[in-house]
Amino acid sequence: MAIMISTTFLLALLNDMFFAMIPAVGFALVFNVPPKALKYCAIGGALGHGCRFALMHGGLPIEWATLCAATLVGVIGVHWSHRFLAHPKVFTVAAMIPMVPGVFAFKAMIALVEINHRGFTPELWGLLVENMLKAVFIVASLAIGLAMPGLLFYRRRPVV
Repeated sequence: MAIMISTTFLLALLNDMFFAMIPAVGFALVFNVPPKALKYCAIGGALGHGCRFALMHGGLPIEWATLCAATLVGVIGVHWSHRFLAHPKVFTVAAMIPMVPGVFAFKAMIALVEINHRGFTPELWGLLVENMLKAVFIVASLAIGLAMPGLLFYRRRPVV
C-alpha cells in the first residue's frame, strides 16, 4: 500500500511540476527573457511549484509552503545568475508566477460582489476575509521569498 501511495504522490508531483512549467515559460516570453534562459525559467517554475506541492502534501499550510518554495527559487536563481552572468530576476520572476494565488483572490472578489448584491451575511463576510487574507499572505510570502537570497548573499556586512 505504501508503494502505491508514493507512486500516486510521485505522479501527482510530476503532473504539478509539468503544468507549472507552462505559465512560467509563458510569462518569461512576455517579460522578454532571452531564449537561452527560457528552459531555466521553466525548471525554476517546476521546482518551486513542486516544492510547494510536496510541502503542502506533508501538512504545511500554503502560506509557509509558498515562502519555502519562493526562497528555493530565489536561491536557485541567484546560483544561475552567477553561473550565466545574468540578473537573478531573469530566472526568478517568471518562475514565481505559477504560485500567484489567483483562486483565493477570485473567491474573495466573488464574495465581495455577492455581499454587494445580496447584502451582508456572516458567512459571506467570513469567506471574503479568509480568502483575502490567504491571497495577501501568499503574495507576501512570494515577495519575501524572492528577496531573501538577495538579502543573504549580497550583504556588505556579515550576518552575525
